[in-house]
Amino acid sequence: MDMDMELIVEELTKEINKEHVLRNEKMSKHTTFKVGGSVDIFISPSNTKELTHAIKICKTFEIPYYVIGNGSNILVKDNGFRGVIIQIYKNFDNVTVDDETITAHAGVLLSKLSKIIADESLEGFEFASGIPGTLGGAVYMNAGAYGGDISKVIVSADVIDEQGNIVTLSKEQLELGYRTSIIQKNNYIILSAVLKCRKGNKEKIREVINDLNNRRKQKQPLEFPSAGSTFKRPEGYFAGKLIMDSGLKGYQIGNAQVSEKHCGFIINKGNATAEDIINLIGHVRKVVNDKYNVSLETEVRIIGE
Repeated sequence: MDMDMELIVEELTKEINKEHVLRNEKMSKHTTFKVGGSVDIFISPSNTKELTHAIKICKTFEIPYYVIGNGSNILVKDNGFRGVIIQIYKNFDNVTVDDETITAHAGVLLSKLSKIIADESLEGFEFASGIPGTLGGAVYMNAGAYGGDISKVIVSADVIDEQGNIVTLSKEQLELGYRTSIIQKNNYIILSAVLKCRKGNKEKIREVINDLNNRRKQKQPLEFPSAGSTFKRPEGYFAGKLIMDSGLKGYQIGNAQVSEKHCGFIINKGNATAEDIINLIGHVRKVVNDKYNVSLETEVRIIGE
């Protein structure tokens, strides 16, 4: 296996800078939960050519691969990931604004993109300013907050399909629903998106962003590593309220805890393992299901072994 890995690295670095292809990289360094074992090969491509090359090599060698953004909605198990993790993040974050149209690469952080859009006196993207992820992840799961979501601002997205072709999908073709999209269903990889906002008052836009960010600080446990909201909102309920009403506020397994500030968040109190978090997720789901007959689905994606 190791021999194969060295050969794969050799093939990868024919197109990708050696510094962007790492061996046995700890995933705890690349997830907001700050947990996770090592991955065999970790790649951070700088452009579409490098990204398509990485995918081509993975397919040629039939090695499992997984694409992440800044690791804000992901939990990697303690034994890591056998295969390749491709991170579309800091090297992949160009943004251009033309009047009311914004074209942005998938790796740009929503907080950064929100600031750029606000600086252009454009409104409609304020909801995303405090979501701790990248644009790619946001489109993948139609991320939203405070009454806004990606479906309200997106025009189209460029993706790599399962055959390796780059295709442009319109808003309708993206099939954006509550925390879902065609990208998720078909395992596409998002490269960039075109957004449309409207002209507004720069000061008012900044006021809205500051207000939303202050509300987040007051209500969410931002001082601890987490993956944001752990569970999707079940129809007719709020996950956090169900968990609180089940008496699970502050409940802890190892160093993983149901946040006392917001029960919808599971946090890493320090040196939690992925197993602690997974066990806590399982416990919360069981208790809520037993008490209210509501099945909680995770928003967090769990990968690895």
